[in-house]
Amino acid sequence: MNLEKLLQSTYGFSSFRPGQREIIERVLAGEDVIALLPTGMGKSICYQLPAKVLPDSVLIVSPLLSLMQDQVAQLKKMGEKSVVAINSFLKPEDKEKIWNTLSSYKFIFISPEMLVQPFVKRKLGQIRISLLVADEAHCISQWGFDFRPDYLRISEILPALNFPQVLALTATATDKVTEEIKKYLGLKEPYVYTHPMDRKNIVYDIKKFEDGRDKVEFIKEFVRKFNGPGIIYAGTRKKSQELSVLLTEQGISAAFYHGGMEHQDRIFVQQQFQNGELQWICSTNAFGMGVHIPNIRHVIHFQLPTSIEGYVQEVGRAGRDGQPSLATLLYAQGDEVLLESLVMDDLPNEHEIKAVNRHGVGATHLIDQGIVRETAFRVISYWMTQLPIEGVISQIELLRSGKRLQVSKIRELIGLEGCLRSYIIQCFDQQLNDKPDNCCANDRINYDVFEAFSYSKEKQFSLEWQDRLGAILPI
Repeated sequence: MNLEKLLQSTYGFSSFRPGQREIIERVLAGEDVIALLPTGMGKSICYQLPAKVLPDSVLIVSPLLSLMQDQVAQLKKMGEKSVVAINSFLKPEDKEKIWNTLSSYKFIFISPEMLVQPFVKRKLGQIRISLLVADEAHCISQWGFDFRPDYLRISEILPALNFPQVLALTATATDKVTEEIKKYLGLKEPYVYTHPMDRKNIVYDIKKFEDGRDKVEFIKEFVRKFNGPGIIYAGTRKKSQELSVLLTEQGISAAFYHGGMEHQDRIFVQQQFQNGELQWICSTNAFGMGVHIPNIRHVIHFQLPTSIEGYVQEVGRAGRDGQPSLATLLYAQGDEVLLESLVMDDLPNEHEIKAVNRHGVGATHLIDQGIVRETAFRVISYWMTQLPIEGVISQIELLRSGKRLQVSKIRELIGLEGCLRSYIIQCFDQQLNDKPDNCCANDRINYDVFEAFSYSKEKQFSLEWQDRLGAILPI
């Protein structure tokens, strides 16, 4: 088969990006594959192109509804009509239609929580699946143990689907995370493709301050000096809103984004940013996965990221066009307190473990009564089906130790005197072979490069309602 010809006819590309051909060949050879490709390297092609050859449906397990919708929209834009995203927002009549015609869809997107439901599992078992894709597979390790335990149950669906081959895709994974992906997807001897993860066009900067007020002043000066598009990550929903107001007061087009917003509001903000109507997004880590904006110039962390893995995922959303992009991490004394609180808060506490153990995994009234948090209940319930109560307590403590290690790596990054780029790459079990001229705060940064970029305001709309109404209804 001439894969280049298929690539040209499907996407209009004359050649593959590094790694794509090797991965696709292994998929078409019937092998299980784990593929580590940096953000912007075209991971979606690694399952979309084989789907042109594979005889049956491709099932894609995706972590976020916004990511599913973006991928569905991209496929439909390419002329692919046999694509569907199964989620809780579908109307009952739409769900019924999908279940009745499920076998007609080439691409089926679904979340891990929906995937493991008995009814859904039964319906999927009635059709033929050629390939199961775990998109953003690092979420199995990053979220599965303490936030979304259904990620650890994906392999349970494989017998019902007659054991299709599996493709796991991610941009960031240490050797440990890769082993966890293998384990929880039930992969015996997968082909593992690991691309060097260093993005030479991303420059790593750290700014240190006495207190948080100095960080606010820095942001105000930064957005006046440097144009977007850019993302400012905050540790809390409240802070993301405060930063959005701050930028708007400076005359900068900005909006906030976090998981507490209504779904349609989040979609609207994301579309505004993608359309160039907003220069900056101020967000929690809920924003960014699956957002395909090639010219993001800046990613700023107003507060410390919760892990090196998450940090690299977030800064990797910048510079997908290959042009210079700046990742700026802001630190003020005492920020570690918030970091440790955020990192540890997801884990069940001893009181919650004892409550679920006393009442059983079916006692959802514990959530309604505010005795146990919903995420904690899901995590405890999962581990109680796997381990005795003593084992559950030990497992949660093991997770707590892992979180402490995450915090220590961030602390080390902040206090580092050597090359930031080298340290980050080493955290992913890789070595840095050569440094770019524009490297990091501890090596060398030429800020003039970033002043040269101008933000295109052709699509930017006034935020004043009178002006927007006048544009719609000109007098």
